[in-house]
Amino acid sequence: MSEAKIEFTIGGISFTGEGEKDWVAAQLDKILEKAPELMALAPKMRSPATTDVSSQQHIPMQADKTIAQKTLPSLLIEKGATKNQLKKFLATAVWLKEKGKICLATSDVTQALKESNQSRLGNPADCLNKNVSKGYCEKYGKEFFVTQEGKDSL
Repeated sequence: MSEAKIEFTIGGISFTGEGEKDWVAAQLDKILEKAPELMALAPKMRSPATTDVSSQQHIPMQADKTIAQKTLPSLLIEKGATKNQLKKFLATAVWLKEKGKICLATSDVTQALKESNQSRLGNPADCLNKNVSKGYCEKYGKEFFVTQEGKDSL
């Protein structure tokens, strides 16, 4: 039999299959059958065109190498984020992203603050949830990312 290859993306989920034609066709049928479930699970890329924060789907923040060159304490001071818990959480998450951390968890934020000898957050999970409700962060599974709106708010 001849070799076949299929490659596609549903939301944030990618699939590549390569093998015999019959096997690839069978895999495609299975995936198409599960497509509605995959769409529900897949993190969606969101359009920044809408203005209603409650229904707006956000895009991840754009890179800024100047942030990566700073220490966390200096960034927190610069952004006025040493006292406000939500702002401190957000600024730390932005700093971690610029340092190369792709997927963030609340434990990453608390660890970075601890390693930089900064005061701890009272309730990091609540800080994340409140930043999500403002549209500054977006959750997917147990992880999150900072939106461009979140970065701009600093």
